[in-house]
Formats: sequence, C-alpha cells, structure tokens
Amino acid sequence: MASHAPIQRMQVPFRRCLARTAIRSSRAFATIPSSPSDPQQPASTTPTTRRPTYFKDTAVAPFTDFIPSAPAPLSPSEAYAPRTATVGPEGRKRTITRLPDWLKTPIPSAGANPEFAKIKADLRGLGLHTVCEEARCPNIGECWGGSKEGGKNAATATIMLMGDTCTRGCRFCSVKTNRKPPPLDVHEPENTAEALARWGLGYVVLTSVDRDDLADGGARHFAETIRRIKAKKPGMLVEALTGDFRGDLDMVKVVAESGLDVYAHNVETVEGLTPYVRDRRATFRQSLKVLEHVKTVMGKEGIITKTSIMLGLGEQDEEVWETMRELRKVDVDVVTFGQYMRPTKRHLQVERYVTPEEFDIWKQRALDMGFLYCASGPLVRSSYKAGEAFIENVLRKRAGEKAMSAKSLGQAVVAEELSSKSM
Repeated sequence: MASHAPIQRMQVPFRRCLARTAIRSSRAFATIPSSPSDPQQPASTTPTTRRPTYFKDTAVAPFTDFIPSAPAPLSPSEAYAPRTATVGPEGRKRTITRLPDWLKTPIPSAGANPEFAKIKADLRGLGLHTVCEEARCPNIGECWGGSKEGGKNAATATIMLMGDTCTRGCRFCSVKTNRKPPPLDVHEPENTAEALARWGLGYVVLTSVDRDDLADGGARHFAETIRRIKAKKPGMLVEALTGDFRGDLDMVKVVAESGLDVYAHNVETVEGLTPYVRDRRATFRQSLKVLEHVKTVMGKEGIITKTSIMLGLGEQDEEVWETMRELRKVDVDVVTFGQYMRPTKRHLQVERYVTPEEFDIWKQRALDMGFLYCASGPLVRSSYKAGEAFIENVLRKRAGEKAMSAKSLGQAVVAEELSSKSM
C-alpha cells in the first residue's frame, strides 16, 4: 500500500495539466467568431462586454478633409502689403517687416543642377572669386544653373577680379574690406580666361573690388584679363563692371581700350543719398565723369555704357527722375533698377520694399527717355542675365552691320578700280 502513495501524489498534478491543455485547445481564435451552435465550443453563460476605447467619435471623416484647399487669390493691394512680425524676448520685443514673397528665391543646390556644380568646381579649382557669392546675390541659382533650353550657354557668373577684399566700405555691400588687401595674383588673368573658355559662354561679366592701394587702381590688371579672354575666345562678348579708379580718367581709358564690348559703372543710388550709401571717396559726379569719358574715348556707337540704381533706400521719385536725366546727358545706353536687400544687420536698413508694378513703371519711363534697354525688377542686379541677352543681340547686330558696310565698301572700291582700268 505504501508503494502506491507516491504514484497517487504524481497523478494529481498530471490531471491538472491535462485539464488545462483541454481548455486551451478548445479556446477560439480571435479571427473566428464563436457561436453557440458550435458543438466544440461550450455555451457561455456570462454576457460578452465590448472592449473599452478612448475614441469618442466613431464616424469616419471623408478623404477631402485631409486635402488642403487652395487659398483664395489676394487682391494686388493685399498681396503687396508688407507683413510684420513681433520678435524678441519678453520686455524687449520689436516689430520687424518680413521679406515679401516676390523677393524669395529657392536655395541653389549643386546636386540638383549639374551646371551649377560645374561652375562652382571650376571657380574653386582655379582660385577665382565671384561677386555672386561675395555680394550674396539672390539670382545665383538662376544665373549659374542656366536653363533647360539654353544649357550652359545660358549659364553665367560674374567674375570678381583682384581678390575678394575691397579697400572701400560702402554701407550696402557685403564684400570684405581692408586697407591693405593681399597682393594681386599674377596668374589671375590667365586662369580667368581659361575658366571662361571651358564654360563656352557667349557673354561674360567681369567686375572687381576697389583697389585704392594700387597706383593704377588695378586698371592694367583688368585690361590684361580682357585681352587674354579675347585671345582665347574672340567671339565672346565681355562686359566690364569697374570702379571709378579714384577719378583717374587715364585709367578709365586703359580699360575702355582693352577690347571690351560693354563698359559698366554703377551710380548705385540718387545723388542726395550717395554720401550716406556709398564710401565717401565715391561721388555721384565722379561716376558720371567715368561714364562720360568712356563715350569720349570710344565714341557713341563704339561701346555700350551701362549703370545700375538700387531702389528702397529712401529715395524720392523726383530724385530718380533727375538721376535718369543726368545719365542720358552723358549718353548712358543701359540702366537697371533693382531692390536693395540688406545683407546683414550691420548694413543699411531697407526703407521700403518697392512693388513689381512700380518697377515696371520705371522701366517704361526709362525706355521713353531714350535708354537702349532697361532691366527693372525686384531681383534685378547690374549683371542680370536677361539684360545680357538683349545687349548681346544688339552688339552682334552692330557687328554684322559693320561687316556688311565694310563688305559693301570693298565692293565699291573694286568696282571703281575696274571702271578706271576699262577707261
């Protein structure tokens, strides 16, 4: 009898295990509803309760509720109205004017645009600088990237000669300043010509920092660069955006006679604001003398002169009118209008954001006054490529007319010689 006791003690947990296994095997799966008619499922005597949920509204919203609706179009007065915002910590809050939508441009990307990446790589490889980067131009993506139709022929960059450090400190410009910049790179003219020959452009713009530390202001360096470009690419049209060379007209002549096609020098603003906006060594009358002397040296039809004016610095309409009249007196051919945009907080504040409609009005006024061309818009800059395309057509048309006149003159000389021989 004693030998059966351990066996009985082992049977009790064994029966419990078998009972649990039977219960588990008869449990229904969650995806198969159990019904009382199922012979394998025991009828439940307790009522089933719904699992509690935290969602109160069980109605499903329509799909259109998740699609943002298009905003209603704004009227011109509402669209051009400046928007303000309050910024700063408590106790020191201030109201600022936000940048209007018409002045916002996409951030350029070298990965998305191969032409942009190519130009940037060439510039870095040859150690060249551009005013596009130094002056933080908003059109850099458009100009460097070119267009789908024109490809690299539509791409352009404004090369900045003589380094990236200026000896003057204009209050609107973000280029670095120093009284004693580094010396000139003697290889820069050749490197610049080589880079432009690689790009295969039809029109190029050269500019420079002011180098008052040099005896000639960098005029001979500028002229040598233009000659190297013309030697490598005779058909390339060159625009030179120069400084005033401290009013030395002999240095202006050196650059004008170097073979360039467009001589540009910016007056920047109206005469009344010039001492406030530009460096004190640059005056409005001095800039007019530079533009006038170019026409005196090269003739009215021998070269195109160009200048640029920034709006939004506090100028009055009558002052802009007077500036345009002064420019026409010295036979300036091309004028551009653009919105002044503050580079940093250390520069001049924007007094007013000029609307696109006002820029269109100034463009028409300039054309009515006799300017050959006027590029006017919020994002227009002195080397805006839309203006370059127009000027390029004008220059090539003039070159064709000169070739035709030379050909007709040659034919007339030959005919006269033949007639004299026959007599």
